[in-house]
Amino acid sequence: MANLNFIFGLLGNLTTGLVYLSPAKTFWHIVQRRSTEEFESIPYISKLLNAYFWVWYGIVNPNSVLVASVNGFGAALEIIYVIVFLIFAPPMMRGRTAVLAGVCDVVFPGTTVLVTQIFFDRDVQIKVSGFLSLCFSMVAYSSPLSAMKTVVVTKSVEYMPFLLSFILFINGAVWTVYAVLTKDLFIGIPNGSGFILGAAQLVLYAMYWKPKSSSKKISDDALEDGWQHERLISADNPEKREG
Repeated sequence: MANLNFIFGLLGNLTTGLVYLSPAKTFWHIVQRRSTEEFESIPYISKLLNAYFWVWYGIVNPNSVLVASVNGFGAALEIIYVIVFLIFAPPMMRGRTAVLAGVCDVVFPGTTVLVTQIFFDRDVQIKVSGFLSLCFSMVAYSSPLSAMKTVVVTKSVEYMPFLLSFILFINGAVWTVYAVLTKDLFIGIPNGSGFILGAAQLVLYAMYWKPKSSSKKISDDALEDGWQHERLISADNPEKREG
């Protein structure tokens, strides 16, 4: 059983690593253009916060080093993404991003970890870190819902890239199996939900896919980063899924 846990945990590391790497082309585009253009920073600030809590959960929860490792990798990537955004965003967007990143990615997680480490025992730390990880992962997995709605309304999968949908589906499936093997509800609930949503995306893709006309070109950013370009909050420059 321990070997199975390790195998699925390792597979989860690979699939989650691919999810964290998916915005890399967008940020290379930002660096080349020296502008964030229409992109929004909120998805990356949120994903960094989510990664922090999974790292914390993987550290305090026994035998969860594989959860901590991949999310540590993800946190490092998300920090790079946010820094790139701060460098190339216009002044107003840069200021808002700095404030949000400071509050959401420094003050909130730092205070939460510090308070629980000082005043509560390990069992409470596991429950708090697991619950917060579960909540933020549910938010992350629900982000494609608006893209799914667009697919149904437009009857086109143009802006719901198959590869990213497939990776998220596999990622949810692998971590769900891992959660069953380790009897970990904090991992199982969000990833089980992600698996179901991923399956729904693939069904929609099968229903609405049609060959692209040669005159129609989808931007590289839309293909590689999918629904993350969709606006999450009102912004001057709108943009738009643990292990």
